[in-house]
Amino acid sequence: MSDLFTPADFEESGAGPLYVQLHRLIAEAIASGRLKPGDSLPPERDMAAMTGLSRVTVRKGVEALVASGQLVQKRGSGTFVAPRVERLEQALSLLTSFTEDMARRGRRVESRWIARGLHAPAPEEVMALGLGAGDRVARLERVRSSDGVPLAIERASLPAALLPDPEAVEASLYAVLEARGSRPVRAVQRISAANLGPRDAELLGVPTGVAGLRIERVSYLPSGQVVEFTRSLYRGDAYDFAVELKLAPQNQDNAAERIAP
Repeated sequence: MSDLFTPADFEESGAGPLYVQLHRLIAEAIASGRLKPGDSLPPERDMAAMTGLSRVTVRKGVEALVASGQLVQKRGSGTFVAPRVERLEQALSLLTSFTEDMARRGRRVESRWIARGLHAPAPEEVMALGLGAGDRVARLERVRSSDGVPLAIERASLPAALLPDPEAVEASLYAVLEARGSRPVRAVQRISAANLGPRDAELLGVPTGVAGLRIERVSYLPSGQVVEFTRSLYRGDAYDFAVELKLAPQNQDNAAERIAP
């Protein structure tokens, strides 16, 4: 590590601010593999001594790398090279669970439960699920991970009549619903950008404020009854969502032209 940080690597002029030079040096070391995922960086004081830079300059350069997700800081442990996250492409045309999607890719799935239980519904749950007076709602909140990397926070709400025992869900929610004859067959899904707040960022192991994807899904039974209202947050650095688009039928285009003002 000492050969990575030396005073000779930094120029007082012509190469930009010193903290930017440090940022560039560490980023290049990560890209080249000299610094590998999980490697720890020296403490701020030691890095300042190795580079000849001030601690303020070192802190500024490291903070920029933390903000970009290349480094992670763990309270009481230090600063580490962030694990590499393989980008996943998710088709929007398929109604699948997280477990099913990862299984298709041959990836291992883990869940860290935050909460499971029955509750009085919040107003937005009443509206989304079509609940009546006195109805209860089953809430499931968990962090979904694949191969040890947290990828999404899933917060699902279902009518208690369809899921009276939330503790029965251990891995796949859809597998439990299918066993009860209540698996959804269609869904309306909305995706929007989000910057992760402190709690969600900590759950996903990323810096506060980084970009994420907020996904809201309302799923339906064949009868048209709403079975699931899920609000999920996905890591923006891990997911690409893809959908196939087709041209509208020619006769529809012509009809639209005829009625256009």
